[in-house]
Amino acid sequence: MNKTVVILSLCQALLGTGNILLIAMAALIGQTLAPSDAFITFPLALQFVGLMTATIPASLIMSRLGRRKGFYLGNMLGIIGAICCSIALMMQSFVGFCAGSFLLGIGIGFGTLYRFAAVESCAVGDKSKAISYVMLGGVLAAFLGPALAVESKDWISAYPFTGSFLGVVGLNILAFILLTRADFPEPSDGNAQSMLQRPLKEILAQPIFILSVVAATIGYVAMNLIMSATPLAMDHHGFNFSDSAWVIQWHVLGMFLPSFITPKLIKRFGAVKLIQSGSVLILMCIAINFHGQSLWHFWSALVLLGLGWNFMFISATHMVTSAYRVHEKAKSQAANEFIIFSMVTLSALSSGWLEATIGWGNMNLLMIVVVVISILVVWVFSRKMTSAELHADA
Repeated sequence: MNKTVVILSLCQALLGTGNILLIAMAALIGQTLAPSDAFITFPLALQFVGLMTATIPASLIMSRLGRRKGFYLGNMLGIIGAICCSIALMMQSFVGFCAGSFLLGIGIGFGTLYRFAAVESCAVGDKSKAISYVMLGGVLAAFLGPALAVESKDWISAYPFTGSFLGVVGLNILAFILLTRADFPEPSDGNAQSMLQRPLKEILAQPIFILSVVAATIGYVAMNLIMSATPLAMDHHGFNFSDSAWVIQWHVLGMFLPSFITPKLIKRFGAVKLIQSGSVLILMCIAINFHGQSLWHFWSALVLLGLGWNFMFISATHMVTSAYRVHEKAKSQAANEFIIFSMVTLSALSSGWLEATIGWGNMNLLMIVVVVISILVVWVFSRKMTSAELHADA
């Protein structure tokens, strides 16, 4: 892999480290600041609202100004959001913490495009490897995130968790510095208006696009709902913050460590079969959640959840890059990210409410229905795809 892909992988590691911090802390901070239990995960939900809000502008900004300037902007917004969260914690302001979480989400929204930038920076035949190499940054994040969450929690002893957000400021600064060394292609979509482009509706109507977006969306929604509610479920069963941080660490390893072999599995079995395998792994996660609530149950369930997400999300990303032409990438990537993270945002908004109202068991039961829908949709639309689309490994 070239230098730029390695840099993007490191930036993904820093982004993932910050995400793990937020996931590990958000619900616990919400318990302290939220006016009621239904709002415990509201700050985390607003992070996803910010992410969703950024998807379309981020793609369009980068098509005009280039990847580098777009990622710089995302880092700056992340810094402002983290500072806002730190101040809000000192002031015990739930509204201020929500505002900071929203800005952090916007910054993360720009960072979700690292994987597409990697595809553009490598040879055509290496695109699945490039996507996986960038996602491998999550392995480093799996160690840095929980460690930083535990160590930084009491950096400012009078204000728990405030120091953690100062750590997020540092992560964004490091990513900014790394990006100065990356070599990105010059923005080309400025001339795209003069090229023959298909209407967005036509791109979205392709079976390969529908299959890819549905698989990525449902994989992400199921993962996000179960993952976000797990720290709360563990807290209700008497586990401490270190226990939940450890479980989240292993979950993130499950999400990203398989990226070493995912490209090879895509080449050997095809993206569709890997997506279906990921769905089965998530169903296995849910089965374990029904079986019990010991530390082993939470750990093994989230490892399988992470592995299932990896197979579904990387395979879906691999497939969707074959659904559009180079000069259609800005609007196609924007649509892909907006659809996925709109639904992820809805799941984040509802996770705290679902856990508080219908309970842990019923929420897992609901996820069975969602994952089965994914399996059926992938099966139906894969039958409508061409042989070249089904077996593409480029």
